[in-house]
Amino acid sequence: MSRLSADYSENTVADIDNSTEFKNIQEKVKQRPLNRRKLLRRTIITASMAVIFGVLACITFLVLEPVFSNILHPEEEPEIVEIPGDTADEISPEDMMLEEEQPEPSIQIIEKTETIDPIDMYKQQYNNMYRVAMEVRRSMVTVTSVNQDTDWFNNQYENKGNSSGLYVANNGRELLILCRSEAIEQAETLYITFNDSTVATGTVKGSDSNTGLSVVAVQIADLDAELVDKLVPAMLGSSRSSGIIGIPVIAIGRPYSNSESVGYGMITSKGNIISKSDQNYERLTTDIYGSMDATGILVNLSGEVLGIIDQSYNEEDMENIISALAISDLKQTIERMSNGRSKAYLGINGFDVSREANEMWGVPYGAYVTGIVMDSPAMNAGIQSGDVIVSIDDTEITKFSDYTDYLDGKAPESVVFVSLLRQSGEEYREITLEVTLEEAK
Repeated sequence: MSRLSADYSENTVADIDNSTEFKNIQEKVKQRPLNRRKLLRRTIITASMAVIFGVLACITFLVLEPVFSNILHPEEEPEIVEIPGDTADEISPEDMMLEEEQPEPSIQIIEKTETIDPIDMYKQQYNNMYRVAMEVRRSMVTVTSVNQDTDWFNNQYENKGNSSGLYVANNGRELLILCRSEAIEQAETLYITFNDSTVATGTVKGSDSNTGLSVVAVQIADLDAELVDKLVPAMLGSSRSSGIIGIPVIAIGRPYSNSESVGYGMITSKGNIISKSDQNYERLTTDIYGSMDATGILVNLSGEVLGIIDQSYNEEDMENIISALAISDLKQTIERMSNGRSKAYLGINGFDVSREANEMWGVPYGAYVTGIVMDSPAMNAGIQSGDVIVSIDDTEITKFSDYTDYLDGKAPESVVFVSLLRQSGEEYREITLEVTLEEAK
């Protein structure tokens, strides 16, 4: 038994010795040296992949976010704005009065009635006109253009300019405001101030170089729903009546260069034609004395807009007389700008062929060409002054407004076939020319 104990003791000691030796061996094992260059390379690769992944994720989000937004929350397209034009056979009340047979004057016995104070009648008349002006003013806004400028000492300041604007349409997504282009063309920011002092940011929807008018859009989402419900688009009347001369009118907006000013008077003339490229405009003059920088509108006593105030065509001896572009000649332009459409451009000046010219000199009815704009599609196609345009494509042209109406419905880059009559000796020969329209600048 003592021998077994001795053997056990020897084995135990040996095991302890072996364990100690193994432990010593483990402690002597050295780790692999760190490769710093490889670690740096892997770190750079990992960081680069993370950056690339982040950039790709951002680009993918930016590209696909509008797509998914339109799918999940489809945005309604704005409605097409339609400005009712003047009916060709329309006869105004003024014309009807002129055309009616006037009865023979008869002697009537006037019974003595209660005397009416002329001053009271005068006051009542102007009170009625003022009420019309206040009602129309619901369609008026103030357009403020703001741009940054620098003085001589390199200090920045804001330069502001105010102009009248006319609310003309609502396309379901935007309120559309008509105003003068010169008042906003240098603006970095546009602010529209409504009658309740609400201020909103506007963006230019379209501009017209012929008339110097622009349409500014205000997002309905940026306005209070109660305000939008209260706003009323302006009523655009007809300025083509021959009986318009002599009727009372009200100048509303900024006829005296300050806000909320009003002028009363009457139409004194309407026969002044302003000839522009592919369009003629009639100018209305009044006896209202105002500012040379006046802006705003002319309305009749029914509150219908007859003209957009424009002082740039006044003669030197009538610089302060309120004048306006006739609204009937502007309706198509307003509609086109409100829908954001570009204007097709041919490049001619012209007018209607009168009955006297047709009967006395045999000039055929159509759009008589008085001038060609340099480097225009008309010049490039070979149209000349003195030509009479009688049809475009399959549409008959009997007067210059027919030409204007057809051209307004075409898009830039369209190809049209213009048939015209050109005088050759004592006769007119027909020529058909192919013309590619351009976009008006």
